[in-house]
Amino acid sequence: MPGLPTALDPEAGARLDAYLQAHIPLVRAMQARVAGCDETGVALSAPLAPNINHEGSAFGGSLASLATLACWGLVWLGLEPTRGTHIVVGTSQIDYLRPVTDTLLAHCPWPESSVLAGLHKTLARGRKARITLQAQVRQQQTLCASFSGDFVAYRDAP
Repeated sequence: MPGLPTALDPEAGARLDAYLQAHIPLVRAMQARVAGCDETGVALSAPLAPNINHEGSAFGGSLASLATLACWGLVWLGLEPTRGTHIVVGTSQIDYLRPVTDTLLAHCPWPESSVLAGLHKTLARGRKARITLQAQVRQQQTLCASFSGDFVAYRDAP
């Protein structure tokens, strides 16, 4: 739990899920849900059926989206006390290692606490702040995709 924000509480996952459902239509189309939000990080899941490709496995775009959303959600939770902050993905890379033929599950672990502290400090100075996060997509214990993304947090100009 090195990067776990002190404000994280048992309802954090429910707040994140409600926000994603209300503000990101893709989440509803994918039928994605917050599957976990604890000291290990943020996990999102989605059923295969609405995310299936012509080969009978998960569509690569769905895997990339779910991994991006898991990381984005972690940043959202890490900055939750700092309302009025926008979060966008700057760059991302995903490696598809094995097909996913069941429920899609993406997990983003918390970064070191110093990384989150630096994000808050940079934002407090009125600047854009960047953070690089990784997520893994697994099926049971098998690693199926590895994601890395740079996320940018910023505030509206005063």
